[in-house]
Amino acid sequence: MQLSPDRTRLYVACSDDNRVDVVDVASRKTLASLPVGDDPELFDLSQDGRTLYVSNEEDGLLSAYELASGKRVFAVRVGEEPEGVKASADGRYVYVTSEVANLVHVIDLASRTVIRNIQVGNRPRRLLLVRDGKELWVSNELSASVSVIRTDTFEVAQTIAFAPRGFRAEDVTPVGMAASGDGTRAYIGLGRANHVAVVEVASRRVQDYVLVGRRAWGLALSRDNARLYVANGLSDDVSVVDTASRKAVATLKAGRVPHSVAIDD
Repeated sequence: MQLSPDRTRLYVACSDDNRVDVVDVASRKTLASLPVGDDPELFDLSQDGRTLYVSNEEDGLLSAYELASGKRVFAVRVGEEPEGVKASADGRYVYVTSEVANLVHVIDLASRTVIRNIQVGNRPRRLLLVRDGKELWVSNELSASVSVIRTDTFEVAQTIAFAPRGFRAEDVTPVGMAASGDGTRAYIGLGRANHVAVVEVASRRVQDYVLVGRRAWGLALSRDNARLYVANGLSDDVSVVDTASRKAVATLKAGRVPHSVAIDD
């Protein structure tokens, strides 16, 4: 799920139905359903909110759709099982993860071609831009780590490893990520390790691990950064974390296997 830049629309990937639904936030009614090819996994919006970039997992494609017309503008073949999608703020690139190839693909939007394939950890999932877009962070689900990529050179500058106490390495499966509004902190959901890692962005050091529900997956911060909401896929709930104390202060029941979080505040 993702809110439009003006926060009036919520876009929701409906993978089994090969579409993205557009929901009016005020009325909570579906306004349109956009056909976006087979098995849309994840997506991102351009900074102007006019273009939707979606990964088609079964076809190994990154597809771009014009939201006003619903038409596909172009598609680029990438590695097998693409998932994470992130558009750069300057509108020059789209980054896509390939779970099978263990790559991050850099797509140049001017030429509409893949210009770089960056080797990262095992099963890369989600993407996060930090430090004013100078770094691209990639969660590696089966390597218990995040790869830090410099966006000026497209090189891996560092790998951040996670090792919460009491968990085997194979149980540490990072996926979802979020950054604080001031860019100083990043939060990474550690999946089956049932924790969220708190990372200082400047030093790239893990500062803390916060206990949440079972299989911490998607997460999002409130606008004031005071609360972090974490979808726990195996306990069917959402943990509410106080970011000042770094403790879960509430648990909200959700439907079965919650996946993502979007906050309208």
